Amino acid sequence: MPYCVHCGVELSADVKDCPLCGTEVHDPGADPAAEHPPFFPARRAEVAPVSKRTAALLLTSMLASVSVCCALLNLALKPEHQWYLFVVGAAAMLWVWLVLPLLVNRWVPLWVRLTADVGAVAVYVALIALALDGWEWFWGLGVPLLAVAAAVVCALSWLLRRGHSMLTTAMLCLGAAGLFCVGVEACTDLYLHDLWSPGWSLVVLAACVGFSIPLAVVRRVPSLREEARRRFHF
Repeated sequence: MPYCVHCGVELSADVKDCPLCGTEVHDPGADPAAEHPPFFPARRAEVAPVSKRTAALLLTSMLASVSVCCALLNLALKPEHQWYLFVVGAAAMLWVWLVLPLLVNRWVPLWVRLTADVGAVAVYVALIALALDGWEWFWGLGVPLLAVAAAVVCALSWLLRRGHSMLTTAMLCLGAAGLFCVGVEACTDLYLHDLWSPGWSLVVLAACVGFSIPLAVVRRVPSLREEARRRFHF
């Protein structure tokens, strides 16, 4: 039978404190973890996933709050330009990019999603033009640049729709980047000088082609391809 270490009274095996003096009873043979459970849980537990609609509602409220606050501040300060349109346009663009995918099904065609994304960017640029009274550069430069970006992105998405190796994907992305730079320089030169004189964009395109050639060689040669996969986990 155990005895109290303070007053020596005999104790039963199931008591936690001495009934006479109140001294806490410790069993040297007991498992310390059983008496004092760990602060952190010992078992893994899955965290319940957050609802997509809840996340969409939270992001929508955040973007709307920022837009309303900036609009009220702009109206209170009465500056020369309506700079709150920059914030409203950015919020609308982020809503299309981040919130809209949470509200629609995954089977939506890729061209529909890309059209919505490009349309969001176009609305943002249009609001900037409205705030700065720059409709001339919007139609002469902004719209052509958006058209070039949309064409390059749609073509790249179509080429990558079935999935490719990392080497092929890298080659296609490099080619798309080079063509986009050529389109940007062409649109800019035609808007500013009414004449396209190729310059820096050809340098970028040549660099992209130069990077793509070794990737194509590695892709074609089996031994090099296996070595690349082993080293870089392609």
